[in-house]
Amino acid sequence: MHVLVPGGTGLIGRALARHLIGQGHRVTVLTRRPERRPQGLPQEAALARWSLDPADLARYLEAADAVVNLVGANIAQGRWTTRRKAELYHSRVDAGRALSQAWEQARKRPSVLLQMSAVGYYGSRGDQILTEEAPPGSDFLARLCVDWEASTRPVEDLGARRVVMRTGIVLSTEGGALPRLLLPIRLGVGGPLGDGKAYMPWIHVHDVVEAMRFFLEREATRGVYNLCAPHPVTNEEFVRTLGRLLHRPTWFRVPAWALRLALGKMAEALLASLRAVPQRLLEAGYTFAFPHLEPALRDLLQAR
Repeated sequence: MHVLVPGGTGLIGRALARHLIGQGHRVTVLTRRPERRPQGLPQEAALARWSLDPADLARYLEAADAVVNLVGANIAQGRWTTRRKAELYHSRVDAGRALSQAWEQARKRPSVLLQMSAVGYYGSRGDQILTEEAPPGSDFLARLCVDWEASTRPVEDLGARRVVMRTGIVLSTEGGALPRLLLPIRLGVGGPLGDGKAYMPWIHVHDVVEAMRFFLEREATRGVYNLCAPHPVTNEEFVRTLGRLLHRPTWFRVPAWALRLALGKMAEALLASLRAVPQRLLEAGYTFAFPHLEPALRDLLQAR
């Protein structure tokens, strides 16, 4: 299978490329800077230039069997100013719309599209269990996810099987949230965020890429799936588990007001409570390698 991965130079894209190539598949990553191969992306992965021009994209689609759309500016980078929020929005929605237009123009079309999204779709919901049937929230991230998902919906009318992946916090030592959480705990100054009661929908990077391969290979899968482990934990439980594994104290609680002062509106994403569960993925027959947090963290920490 030849898999086209727009935006595949980030944490998930690099892991996915390694995984698919290890399984004997071909991978082409579309990036704005194809002359610069990021560390961790295997040499066997081809690099080509990303463009919002549907005619250019159509040429790549015609050579691919499947597409995994990972395009989007880093949510956790920088304060959420009006300008930054516009960049987060347009980097995702414009890319999806360009892919849909390219899909229509392509003479030969891939059979499947995996569309990235996030559990931020639901908005902060306390301890309410969130399956894929839960309605969207009304905050910035929720509205972004709604439009992000809708941006590639037209490919379904063109005969493609589309899977939307509402991803939780991806745990990896190569990037993302985990290294940022590890540093203060290793220094002995870590602790829960806010009151610590907010639920964190986490997932081991191994299960992310295995689930993506599952979607690519299982023709019965389509529609929306929560891509997170079946046992979400509160922020306090997450931090205490990390501290226990690292043999470090976790007494220094970070108050919500301090996060808001330091990070502005982005703090609301860190304080949001999302008790999302992967109901449809489990029903489809996927078996998690790491359904529980402590074994997942232990695996990642031992691999360092």
